[in-house]
Amino acid sequence: MRVKKVRVQGFRLLRDIELILEDTATVVVGRNNSGKTSLTDVFRCFGASGTPFRLQDFSAAERSKFLAARDAKATGVAPHIVLEMLPKIAITLTLAYDKAASDIGPMSAYVIDLDADSDTVIAHIVYAPRLAGLSALLECDVNSTTPDSAAEFFRHIKQTLGSVYDTEVWAIDPTADENRRLLDVKHLHSLIKWDLVRAQRTLDHSRHADADVIGKLLNDLYKTAKAPTATAADQALAAQLKLSVEEIERKVQNEFGDVLTELLPAMDVLGFPGQNDSKLKPETVLNVEALLNDHTKIVYASNDGVHLPEGYNGLGTRNLIYMLLQLQTFHKEYRALETQPNTHLIFIEEPEAHLHPQMQEVFIAQLNQAVAKLSEGYPDDPAWRVQFIITTHSPHVANAATFEAVRYFLNDDPAIASARQTKIKDFKKGLATIPEADRDFLHQYMTLTKCDLYFADKAIMVEGTTERILVPRLCALADKNLKPEHRLERQYVTTLEVGGAYAHLFYPLIDFLELKTLVITDIDSVHATKTDKGHVKYKKCLVVDGERTSNSAIRHWFDKTAGKDFPQIKPLDLIAKPDAEKISRYRRIAFQIPESSSEDACARSFEDALILANPSHFHLPEDSNKALKAWELAKGMEKAATALQFAIREKDWIAPRYIREGLAWLAEPPPPPTEPPLVVPEENASKASGLTS
Repeated sequence: MRVKKVRVQGFRLLRDIELILEDTATVVVGRNNSGKTSLTDVFRCFGASGTPFRLQDFSAAERSKFLAARDAKATGVAPHIVLEMLPKIAITLTLAYDKAASDIGPMSAYVIDLDADSDTVIAHIVYAPRLAGLSALLECDVNSTTPDSAAEFFRHIKQTLGSVYDTEVWAIDPTADENRRLLDVKHLHSLIKWDLVRAQRTLDHSRHADADVIGKLLNDLYKTAKAPTATAADQALAAQLKLSVEEIERKVQNEFGDVLTELLPAMDVLGFPGQNDSKLKPETVLNVEALLNDHTKIVYASNDGVHLPEGYNGLGTRNLIYMLLQLQTFHKEYRALETQPNTHLIFIEEPEAHLHPQMQEVFIAQLNQAVAKLSEGYPDDPAWRVQFIITTHSPHVANAATFEAVRYFLNDDPAIASARQTKIKDFKKGLATIPEADRDFLHQYMTLTKCDLYFADKAIMVEGTTERILVPRLCALADKNLKPEHRLERQYVTTLEVGGAYAHLFYPLIDFLELKTLVITDIDSVHATKTDKGHVKYKKCLVVDGERTSNSAIRHWFDKTAGKDFPQIKPLDLIAKPDAEKISRYRRIAFQIPESSSEDACARSFEDALILANPSHFHLPEDSNKALKAWELAKGMEKAATALQFAIREKDWIAPRYIREGLAWLAEPPPPPTEPPLVVPEENASKASGLTS
C-alpha cells in the first residue's frame, strides 16, 4: 500500500500541481522560490497539530475569488453558488492497495467504488468555507467603490477566515468523481501519517540553548515508548527508566531530607510556625520528561574520560545524527499507534546541510538501508511502510537519484499564467521519448560532473576546456554592455563542458527543463580528400573552402533527423543563417561568424576567432588573408595556456562576435511577472515583505 500521486490546489505557488511518488524516495529539485517548501508546508498545515491556514496561504490568483464571491452575494446569487465561488486549499491523495489482501485496514473506509478490478482509493482533504458562515465572511462595513475597499475587505477576511473555514475529508470514487463520501477527520490520520524533518534544524551552537538539540530528541523517544499502544519492549524500557528516577527520588528524600530542612530559613524567630501552623518539610520530585528534555545531553566519549559535549562535534555529524534520531522517533511513533496507518510519508528538507559531498551522494541509498534496519527491530510486524519526499538544492543528492525519481519544480511562465505559480516536470514522463542509451549517458554525465542544471537560472554549454576556463571572463566582458539589472553576474548561470560530439544529447533535457541555454560550439569546417586507396576522408579547412561541418551539435540543430545520410550544410550557408534559425525554444546556438558584416574572414574554431576579434594582440597583418593567417597562428597556441592568459592576465580584449551576440541573448530577462500586488494591509508597513509566500 502506497501513495501513488499527490495533487495540491490553491496553496501559495502550488495553484494546481500533481506529484507522482516513487515507492521509496522521490527527489524534489528546482531553483529557489519554485514552491518546494510550499509542498511541505501544506502538509504541515493539514497535520493533526499543524499551523492554521492564513489568507496569505491562498494562491495569489485565487484570492480574487473572495472579491468575486462578495460581489455575487451582493447581487443576490444563491448562497450555495456563492459558497462554490470561494477559494479552497486542497490535497488529493491517490493510494494503491493489494486487491488480494484480506484486510486493507483503515483504507477500507475510502473504498466506495463497485469496480472489482480497482486497486485505488482517493482521499480528498480540503480547507473550505461552511455555508453557515458565509454572511460573516463576506459582509463587512466597507464601501466597495472606494480605492481602499479591497484592502479593507481583505483585512476583514483575515480576521474571520479561521472561524468560517474548516477542514473536510472526503473519499472519492476513482471510477466516478461525482461519487463522494464525507468522512470524519480521524479517518485521515488513520489512513496516512506524515512527518517532516525541517531544513532549519538549529544545530548551530552559537547560542547555548540550541547546543543540545539532539539530546532533546531523547525525550520524544521516551514519550513514544511509554504510550499504552507502544510495543512491550519499548514500554518495558520506559518503565525501567521511570523506576530508576523514582529510586533516585526516594534516596534524595530519605538521605538528604534533614539536610534540606536546614536550608530553610529560620522562620521561628518570626513566630512561625505557631501552635496552629503546619511544619514545613522539603520534598524533591523528579520528572522523567524534564530530566530528559532539560538535563540530559548527548556527549562524545573520550579515552581519557573527558567527554566532549554535543556542540563540540561538527555540524555535519550532528546533522546526520539528528536526522537518524528523527527517523527513529517517527518510526516508533508509527509503531505505537493503536491503528497503524496504511502508509507513512516523511518529508526531509535539504538533507545536505553541513554534509560533505560524498555523504550527500550516498544519502538516499543509506536512507533505504536505515528503513530496513529499523524494521528489523519488529520481526513479528510488517515492514515499515514509508515513502520519502526529499527536497534538495544539492547536485550530489539529486544526481545520485535516478531520473525516474526526480521531480523538477519550475515557476510557470508569467506571460501564460495569470500569476506566478509552480508547475512540476516529471522526469519519468518527460524523458520517455529519449532513447535509453542517451538517458544513461545524461545521468552518468550529471553524476560524474556534479552538474547543477536542476538549480540554475540559465546555462552555457561549451565545447572544450578553453571556453570553460574563459566563461566567467566572457560573461564579465558582456556585462559591460548590459543594463545592471540584466547582467549575468546577477544570475545563476552554470557552465557545462560537453564537447561538440555530445551537446545534441542535451537538447531534449534542456527543453524539458525549460532552461534558457546558450550552446557555444565551433563551425568545424571540413572538405573531402581522397586517400591513396581512393577512400574519401574529410580534413579540416578554412570556412570558405568547407563542404560541410563535422560538428554534431550543429548538424542536429539544423536537421532534426540528422544521420549519416542527411543533407550536409555548407559552412558558408551556416554563417549566413539568420538569428531566428539559431534559436529553438529555450536554446540558442552560437558558432563562428565574421567579426563584422563588411568582412568575409571567418574562423573555424574559438582560438582563431579570438585572433580575428583581437588582431592587435596577435600582430595580425591587415593585408593578409586574415582567416588563413589566424588559423595558422591558432595551430601554434596551447589551448589551456591561452585560456588562462586571457582569463587572468590580459585586460584589454574583446570576445568574438558570435559569443558576444550569444551572451547578449542569454542575458535577456524573461517576461515580467504579472502577479498582482498583495492588497492585504498591515498595521506595520515593515511586515509587508513577509506577506508573500
